[in-house]
Amino acid sequence: MATAAADKDKISDRVLVGYIDDRRGADAIALGACAVRGLDVELVLGHVRVTAWPAVPGPGHVDAEWERFLEEQAQDVLAKGARLAIERGVEPTDLRVMAQRGSGRGLAALARKVKARAVVIGSAPGGPRTGISLGSTADQLLHGSPVPVMIAPKGFADRGVTAFDRVTCAYLRVPESTHAVAAAAAIAARRRIPLRLLTFAVDSPVRGKGSAVLAEQQLRRLVDALETDLAQAAREAAAGSTLTKRDVITQVAEGRDAAQAVHSAGWTEGDLLVCASSTSGPLRRVFMGDMSMKILRAIPSPALILPRPT
Repeated sequence: MATAAADKDKISDRVLVGYIDDRRGADAIALGACAVRGLDVELVLGHVRVTAWPAVPGPGHVDAEWERFLEEQAQDVLAKGARLAIERGVEPTDLRVMAQRGSGRGLAALARKVKARAVVIGSAPGGPRTGISLGSTADQLLHGSPVPVMIAPKGFADRGVTAFDRVTCAYLRVPESTHAVAAAAAIAARRRIPLRLLTFAVDSPVRGKGSAVLAEQQLRRLVDALETDLAQAAREAAAGSTLTKRDVITQVAEGRDAAQAVHSAGWTEGDLLVCASSTSGPLRRVFMGDMSMKILRAIPSPALILPRPT
């Protein structure tokens, strides 16, 4: 038994799915199943429960019966999540409960404990009926996760998606994008699916006489520059992976604002968006840049957000 446990700890390819008993949990399991299906990757199901408050101030005074109830309740939730995963053809290899006051902080700690390669969660309630909404769990993960965070859009479990058919990397010629392109190319190569390098050209407001013509001229110059950057990034992506030049496509999506540009890009049912983290701003700032946040709110596809490179 000790040898088996030691061997299990050596396994490096694991995906941790944060599960709660609602639509968010079902969406996360559906996305986690897509992430591991067909690969030599384990799915670990995790649930963060509340901590038991001490009945009397001071150490050692937690109500043992209440603590036991919380643990049993958490195990019941995980059992239901495991059944959902099995229905999707993926059996979790491990079920873990973490006691933590913050669900995102608990999942980040659990990811370290099980040596997960990514954490998968569902979108927060509220906001638009589709797309990705970020709540407190995502916010805590985007501050403290040691590994990439994958977020399912609302209703993902109902779409019937069983595998990714394309990786889309949100690209801009900044240092953090180099890391994102390399990661996206590695994912696409491992799954043998195409890689799309996508950037967004948003109109800049221009006022005064001839403003419409001037705005169009500015947009065309911007698009030309972005296409040049994308072509260079595509060559580097192919050279740094097993992808061929045909496997890497580039696209500039245009729009009056970020939402329109995102919608104009066109998305497949099995698209996976890869986003880099911003390296600017204070350490405790949410590591998503402003444009990335707008993209997340508008896309219909799952997103994989990479932590800041160290």
